[in-house]
Amino acid sequence: MQTAVAANLNRLTLDQIQARLSRCPSLPSLGSINKSLLDLVLNEQGFSAQIGEVIRRDPSLTSRLLRLVNSVYYGLTTPVTSIEDAVFYLGIRQIRQLTLVTPVIEDFQRLALQCAFPWREFWQHCIGTGILTHEIATLAQVVPEDSDYIAGLVHDVGKIVMAWAFPDHFTEIHRLALGATEDLIVIEDRVLGMDHCELGAVYLERNGLSDLLVQTVRHHHCPEKATAHRQVVASVQIADLLIRHEGLGCSGNYRPVSSDQCFAASGWQVLFPGAGEAEQSITRASLSRTFEMMPRMLEGLV
Repeated sequence: MQTAVAANLNRLTLDQIQARLSRCPSLPSLGSINKSLLDLVLNEQGFSAQIGEVIRRDPSLTSRLLRLVNSVYYGLTTPVTSIEDAVFYLGIRQIRQLTLVTPVIEDFQRLALQCAFPWREFWQHCIGTGILTHEIATLAQVVPEDSDYIAGLVHDVGKIVMAWAFPDHFTEIHRLALGATEDLIVIEDRVLGMDHCELGAVYLERNGLSDLLVQTVRHHHCPEKATAHRQVVASVQIADLLIRHEGLGCSGNYRPVSSDQCFAASGWQVLFPGAGEAEQSITRASLSRTFEMMPRMLEGLV
């Protein structure tokens, strides 16, 4: 049974939505993400002291790095206070992910100030999806690159854009979503006139972002519809469902996700054509270590 939409809110036309989107600020972090540090960590000759010197120039990144290492390695007898030690414990891969996530989340936070919402848990959902997307893409032998992590990280950017451009509609949608039997994207379309997938894709297109990110944001609930980059989009779909199933963070979609729903996702056939439940279970088991560490990692990152 549908819950009635607040009487003072009207469903908007495509022209009205486009007009408001045109005033939404861009996210500079998506165009250029901490390039100097990224270049350094990609260089196999980089030493932790050199990386530490770059990190020191960014107080926010320094704080997040030390918080992360002390959360993940909570059993250390003495807290880590040195950037070089933090780099040693975390390793190059996690440092790379940290350099990607920090500016993006800070941009997200500036856009999301318009509405009351469990944003910290939402950032955790986004970061968790990014981490798991990379793990799944690796297991599926998708060509490894950091863009799969970014694709997972920004898959729900449409919700942030909605909060900035349509705060009243956003607030009403999430009032209705609590305890709803309808899927969130159905509620979004009924209240606003566009769901967060299409809204985010249109926003990224306006800002000249890559087709990979646009395809991911538009089709992360139905990767089989993607016209390109289907394997990355499928990895994001499965990661999103698994993170929701595990109860890590809050996506704003409050309907529980069962194990059966995770296994029935269309992305499995995109990634592992012909695979059965046994292959899916093996993949899930391969991710178990990531799930064990994820809560502490997310606490450290956000």
